[in-house]
Amino acid sequence: MKYSTFVVAAAAGSAAAASAPAYGQCGGNGWTGAVDCVAGYHCAAQNDWYSQCVPGAGSSSSAPAATKVVTSSKSAATSQAATTKVVTSSKPAATTSNAAASTGKVKYAGVNIAGFDFGMDTNGDSTGSYVDPGTTGQNQMNHFVKDDKLNTFRLPVGWQYLVNNQLGGNLDSTFFAKYDQQMTYCLNSGAALCILDLHNYARWNGQIVGSSGGPTNAQFASIWSQLATKPKVAFGLMNEPHDLQDINAWATTIQAAVTAIRKAGATQNMILLPGNDCDNFVDNGSAAALNKITNLDGSKSNLVFDVHQYSDSDNSGTHNTCVSSSSNIAGFSKLASWLRTNSRQAILTETGGSNDQSCLTAVCDILNYLMTNSDVYLGWTGWSAGMFATDYVLSEVPTGSAGSYTDQAIVSKCIAGVFNSK
Repeated sequence: MKYSTFVVAAAAGSAAAASAPAYGQCGGNGWTGAVDCVAGYHCAAQNDWYSQCVPGAGSSSSAPAATKVVTSSKSAATSQAATTKVVTSSKPAATTSNAAASTGKVKYAGVNIAGFDFGMDTNGDSTGSYVDPGTTGQNQMNHFVKDDKLNTFRLPVGWQYLVNNQLGGNLDSTFFAKYDQQMTYCLNSGAALCILDLHNYARWNGQIVGSSGGPTNAQFASIWSQLATKPKVAFGLMNEPHDLQDINAWATTIQAAVTAIRKAGATQNMILLPGNDCDNFVDNGSAAALNKITNLDGSKSNLVFDVHQYSDSDNSGTHNTCVSSSSNIAGFSKLASWLRTNSRQAILTETGGSNDQSCLTAVCDILNYLMTNSDVYLGWTGWSAGMFATDYVLSEVPTGSAGSYTDQAIVSKCIAGVFNSK
């Protein structure tokens, strides 16, 4: 989710309940509810703005909220979102650098399945509070495909989780096996696209990738060269880079990862390219810098821009109400023009809102715009399903149980509703 969107708006209520439920919110910006968890769970700060009940008896630590805000053209994230690794069910999804005529319907629509990204902060630190979605994630994906006719899932994960906190190390066999199982659930669900999202905000423990003192481009390329050996996946290189010193230096870092992936043999897999400050591509120079990135043969096929957008007043995805979609659509219109001029495409991997009518209107309007401009926009994934509580402000977690799920209104009316309208 967007780095300012990690904030989860507190559910209304004055008196704290005795205990928050498993995976329920237990702290964060303006939180007034329960701060203790049911037996077998403890309250862990997922970031500066949101704390959640996770398994285990660790010490509770509900973090106070900080106040980063993202501009309207930036993408927004929520308590943990993913950037962009895409997987296709049988073979990697192919795109072209030459935008085709709009069909009035995007190719891909779905949701994020959060859990393996829990505990990742916007400075790239990890509390280790990862939660394996397990069969819950599997059941949700099966439901979204079968009942909602969605076809895309984004699976965010912390870099530290994949390598057991060993920067530059190999994939940890135990931890990666759990993540790989969730990806297998995605592939087996019948989804057309599964996105592997490295959810580190361009950082490892506070240090920017490719900068002095931070992970080297070679270390970043190493993790991607290892992941590239996994078939049928597309690669979301990094969730929501922000406050980068030099966008051209960042483009060099991204090029190193693209080159490593292609050299590893993943020559056709979709790769999602993230810009600076939640993917405000045109105005901050990201588009121009990332447009120079190429495959080994100099082509730009299957290199897709990754964008995020929320519709509340500060574009953070942290409020219960949303503002008029006109300003947000203006941003998408500007990007669409740039994409057409440069024969490129983008995908919206984080968007969403509460079930308030203002958000239903705003989010549906944006998604309808993407449908109309499907020559340059491939689709969207909403934030977020997976291991969030159903009362989280951006929750797309269905209520009920497997076999009898009921969707959140934001899913039934917008995420799935707009996609299935044509």
